[in-house]
Amino acid sequence: MLAVISAGICLLALAGGNTINKQQQLRDSAGERFVCTALPPDATPGCPMQGFSATPEEELRSTVIQLRETILQQKETIGNQKDTIRELTAKLNRCESLSEDGKHGSWKKVAGKSGGKDTMGDLPRDPSQIIDQLSRTMQTLKDRLENLEHQLRSNVSYSALPNDLREMLQRRLGDLEHQLLNKVAELEDEKSILHNESAAHRHKTESALTALLERVNELEKGSSAFKSPDDFKVSLPLRTNYLYGRIKKTLPELFAFTICMWLKSSASPGIGTPFSYAVQGQANEIVLIEWGNHPIELLINDKVAQLPFSIGDGKWHHICITWTTRDGMWEAYLDGVKLGSGENLAPWHPIKPNGILILGQEQDTVGGRFDATQAFVGELSQFNIWDRVLKTEDIVNISNCSTNMPGNIIPWADNNVDVFGGATKLPLEPCEERLIDL
Repeated sequence: MLAVISAGICLLALAGGNTINKQQQLRDSAGERFVCTALPPDATPGCPMQGFSATPEEELRSTVIQLRETILQQKETIGNQKDTIRELTAKLNRCESLSEDGKHGSWKKVAGKSGGKDTMGDLPRDPSQIIDQLSRTMQTLKDRLENLEHQLRSNVSYSALPNDLREMLQRRLGDLEHQLLNKVAELEDEKSILHNESAAHRHKTESALTALLERVNELEKGSSAFKSPDDFKVSLPLRTNYLYGRIKKTLPELFAFTICMWLKSSASPGIGTPFSYAVQGQANEIVLIEWGNHPIELLINDKVAQLPFSIGDGKWHHICITWTTRDGMWEAYLDGVKLGSGENLAPWHPIKPNGILILGQEQDTVGGRFDATQAFVGELSQFNIWDRVLKTEDIVNISNCSTNMPGNIIPWADNNVDVFGGATKLPLEPCEERLIDL
C-alpha cells in the first residue's frame, strides 16, 4: 500500500515539473524577462539611483529645457533693448525736427498767454541757451547709448545670440551712434553761426542806438525849438522801407510848378528817392529818383526825363526843377546853374490834386508800399513848391542865400513835416556853411 502511494506522489511531481519547464520555455520564446532590483525603503521608484548613469534621452531632455530657459531670457533682454532703441529713435526724431526748424530762421514756439513752449520741453528763449541745452541733451543721449552698449556686452553672451540678430543689433547701435554724433556736430555748427550773426546784429543795433542818442543829446543841448520854422533838416541815415517824412499839406491841380530843395548824400549806388507825389490811379505823378547805376530821373505821370547831373558826393547841393504842361517843357538847375532842359515830358497833363507827398521814399501805392532799394539816404531841407515857373534870377538868389523865398503852395516849415520810423529833424547848418561845400 505504501509503495502504491509513493509511486503516485512521484508521478505528480514529475508532471508539475514538466508544466513549470514548459511555461518557462514559453516565456523565453516570447522574449519576456523580469529583472528584480533591491530598493532601499526611502527610495522613490522611477528615480535614477546613485551609482547609475543617465540615459541619452534624459540628457537630451535636460539640454532642451536649459536651451528653452536661455532663449526666454534672451528674448526678454532683446525686448528691453528694443524699448530702449525705440526711445532713442523717438528722441533723435525730435532733435531732427527741431534742427530743421532752426535752419529756417527761427526756433518755432507755440505761444500762449504765459509764454512759448518749444518741441523738446521748456527751453530758454535765448538762442545760445537753446543750443547749449540741446547739446547737453544730445550728450546725455550719447551717454545712455554707450551705457546700453556696455550693458549689452557685459550681460548678454553674443555667442548665445543668433548671428543675424547680433549683427542687426550691432548695425542698429552703430547707426544710432553715428546719427547722434552728426546731430551734435550740426548743433555745434549752428551754435557758432548763430553766435556770429547775433554778435553782428547786436553791433549794428548798438551803433544805430548810439547815433540816435547822439542826435537826442544834440537836440537837448540846443533850444526846444528851431531858431526859425524853416531852420531844420530831415535826416534819413539808413536805406530802409520805414524811414521817411511826410508833408501834411497836399497839392492843388497844377499846370506848372517849381520845386527846390537842399540835398546832401553819399549813398551808393544811387541816392534813392528824395521825394515822391502819388495820387489815386497814378503812384508816379511826380517823382525824383536815382537808383542803382541809373542817372537821376524826373518822372511826371510816369513819363521820364533824365537830368544831366549827379549829387552823391556827400556835399550840400541846391536843386531846382521847373515844369509846365505847355509842351511838357522842363528845366533842371544845380547850385544855381541850369544844366539841362527839354520838352514833351507829359505835355498837356495837369498835375492831379489831393495826393500824398512823401520825403525819402518812392510810393508804389498812395502813401505806402515803399521799396528799401529806392529809399533816399542822406539829409534834405528847404523843400519848397511854387505853382509857377520861377525866373532864373530867383533860383540863383535862393541857391546863394541872397533871398529867403518860401513856396506859395508847399512852404518848408516845422509844423508841416512829420517824420516816421526813426527819421529825425535836426538843426540846419547856416547857409554860409553849406555854400563852403559847393
